[in-house]
Amino acid sequence: MKDLKYLAAYINPALAIIGLIIGGWLTWGAVIFSFVIIPIFDQIGPVDTSNVNDETRETLLGKRIFDWLLYLNLPVVFFIVGLLAFTLNTTSLSSHELIGNLLSVGIVIGSCGINVAHELGHRKSAYEQRLGQILLIPALYMHFFIEHNRGHHKYVATDEDPASARKGEWLFSFWIKSLIGGYFSAWRLEKIRLQKQNESILSAKNQMIQFTIVQFAYLLTLSLFISWQHVVIVAGSGLIGILLLETINYLEHYGLRRKRLENGRYERVRPVHSWNANYQIGRIVLYELTRHSDHHFIASKKYQVLDHHEEAPELPFGYPMMILIALVPPLWFKLMDKRLPASTS
Repeated sequence: MKDLKYLAAYINPALAIIGLIIGGWLTWGAVIFSFVIIPIFDQIGPVDTSNVNDETRETLLGKRIFDWLLYLNLPVVFFIVGLLAFTLNTTSLSSHELIGNLLSVGIVIGSCGINVAHELGHRKSAYEQRLGQILLIPALYMHFFIEHNRGHHKYVATDEDPASARKGEWLFSFWIKSLIGGYFSAWRLEKIRLQKQNESILSAKNQMIQFTIVQFAYLLTLSLFISWQHVVIVAGSGLIGILLLETINYLEHYGLRRKRLENGRYERVRPVHSWNANYQIGRIVLYELTRHSDHHFIASKKYQVLDHHEEAPELPFGYPMMILIALVPPLWFKLMDKRLPASTS
């Protein structure tokens, strides 16, 4: 039963489905759960900094249930996006129902789509990487697969990484920097990869071109069943998921910087270069994303065995509460700047 704790990650999808079917205030179910219920339980519950021993780690890595819990997100996410499209096409929604559905589906796309795609994108299996790419389609964010793996993990906690926030940087300006910078970085990284293979950037092997075609086909397919106005709304739910992801990027590395060595390279990525959070509910519903320090320390490590590091800086609250605080920059700076290492401050 302990292995099934990650089924809690399906609470948001379940609430989104209920809201889409029943309507009314239930359309806000995933929003309330994510940004009211989870922060409360994170604060009243214990903070778990324990790590599994080597024997238990091997046992957990051998259990396929942890992989299937990720794979199941693919049909769930696409079902919810399809249900949103169907609801828009068949139901007259009030303004608050429309906004509630948009935010709730966006939360699902962010947490069960992009976040799970992030986990699968680090796997060695081409099959799992492909599943991760497919999960990025509803967010129209497939280039994340390139930029995150080959860009963010290489340049994290440096000014060369658009997804690493500087001290004093506002969340809203960070969104623009990360969105635009990440997209063009993905093109640059793909160009470098193709050049090493003596291929043109216009080659059919260019993943950025492939991803663009797939995403356009996705929108075109939607337009066969719903109006273009409704296609824009469905795409808007993907944008909510993207902004959720980018806000998490903002808080995960805010103000932390790696030193440049005498040879011009940056020091190795260590746990001190990512903010950590050990609040149990937040950890479970995001498949341990909040143990981000260990993820960057060993990127290939599966979520069920990520460790806590004593030297990793700790966020004062769990991810959901920190996301809300980040939306109020003066409050964010007052809370976080004093926690930055002296070398950064």
